[in-house]
Amino acid sequence: MGESAPPPGLKLMDSEEFREHAHRMVDFVADYYRHIEKFPVRSQVSPGYLNDLIPAFAPQDPESFDDILADVSNIIIPGLTHWQSPSFFSYYPANSSTAGILAEILISGFNTVNFSWIASPAATELEIIVVNWLGKLLELPDSFLSGSSGNGKGGGVIQGSATEGMLVTLCAARSRAISKHTANGLVEEDVVRRLRAYTSDQTHMCLHKACKIAGIKLVVLPTTKETNYALSPALLRGAIEEGGDDVIPLYLGATLGTTSSAAVDPLLELGEIAQEYEMWFHVDAAYGGSACICPEYRHFLDGIEKADSLNVGTHKWLLTNLDCSVLWVKNARTLTSTLSVQSEYLRNKASEAGEVVDFKDWQVSLGKRFRALKLWLVMRLYGSSKLKNYIIHHTCLARLFERKVTEDKRFEILVPCRFGLVCFRLKAIEASSVNALNENLLHAVNSNETTFITHTVLSGDFLLRMAVGGTLTEAKHVIKAWETIQKKATQLLSSK
Repeated sequence: MGESAPPPGLKLMDSEEFREHAHRMVDFVADYYRHIEKFPVRSQVSPGYLNDLIPAFAPQDPESFDDILADVSNIIIPGLTHWQSPSFFSYYPANSSTAGILAEILISGFNTVNFSWIASPAATELEIIVVNWLGKLLELPDSFLSGSSGNGKGGGVIQGSATEGMLVTLCAARSRAISKHTANGLVEEDVVRRLRAYTSDQTHMCLHKACKIAGIKLVVLPTTKETNYALSPALLRGAIEEGGDDVIPLYLGATLGTTSSAAVDPLLELGEIAQEYEMWFHVDAAYGGSACICPEYRHFLDGIEKADSLNVGTHKWLLTNLDCSVLWVKNARTLTSTLSVQSEYLRNKASEAGEVVDFKDWQVSLGKRFRALKLWLVMRLYGSSKLKNYIIHHTCLARLFERKVTEDKRFEILVPCRFGLVCFRLKAIEASSVNALNENLLHAVNSNETTFITHTVLSGDFLLRMAVGGTLTEAKHVIKAWETIQKKATQLLSSK
């Protein structure tokens, strides 16, 4: 049998068709932002709502762009929680911006796969440059910077998330420890069994996930109100010493801006302990790190010179659309020696001569998006002065909300307001009912559709979290949220 004829040519990338659809899509997104306050902040749909609205099988024939946009409006948007709403005060922010969206168009348009320098030299070199830009804004030690700006050993890379940064540094620390202890006569399996990572009970769950993947036991240390839920150096030292000779201290995870209460661990003191026990010291500044570009908050990074690695999530609070999590390390070779993989089809003269950086050796995945374009556009379109003012704008709004809470004697604040987060609760006549009262208040506020907040539990106390940091958030939105909370509190208390 002869071969069948190929199917008719598919013209899937026509520049004029793209231009027409892209203009309409930009208008669609612009209108979405213009009308975003008309939508319920939190989606009100029930689980499985899409099953009855979308067919069980993919379409065989092409569908019209008009029909697709209509479905986005009628089917998808009702199922969205609108993270870019100015009245979204939950979790931590996930900033979007004109610069970030425009950069995503470029990234998708180029669609390069930047695993090595030769795969797209501009992608690798721009990433090195813009990560250095951010490092200098944070006044990081030169040991964290790449190329001529640093000491030649350190550098930065854009990861997809803080979890990825923790995982790769944990793996690097494990490899370093295995090499050291097996050279001294220990068996690798015995070394791995004895390795321990240490952190506080306020550290983000991503470190728990990283330890689970890497096969490292994690020692979680309790925090208290007396330290404002920061990790106690004395408690850390005691836990290490309690392990005795059967334990090899491997990794210390500290946080600059915890999720529950924006607590900041004492980096200098913890770093000294980490150095004493030859532990890898990682600082998770996914949230609070962005604020440290401001002189008012840079002191929270004091002691960072003791760290081996640091990550800052610019996709949270620095106008760089998801995903863009910057990781710096003092010694890049610890990463590359652990994560480097080679294959014949990846060989090239520049890499083999050691003249370039191949970011495939700095991360879990081989492929890599051109994320540096986002950070580049953000920093160029807004400039460092405007970015600093943007952060201060939010911290001032958080202080405004804090003042509103303290002025209403029915409420109380149990932990200090830090960065853009306020943790508070409604008082109760009977102490035994205060947690239930505040949980009911949370549900009442979020059922209102105009405001979305979340909660945490600290020392057994159920607290409401007001996280200010949205790109579009202004004072009027904060005040409106507070008025909603007051109204719902009044209704709850009057029903008792």
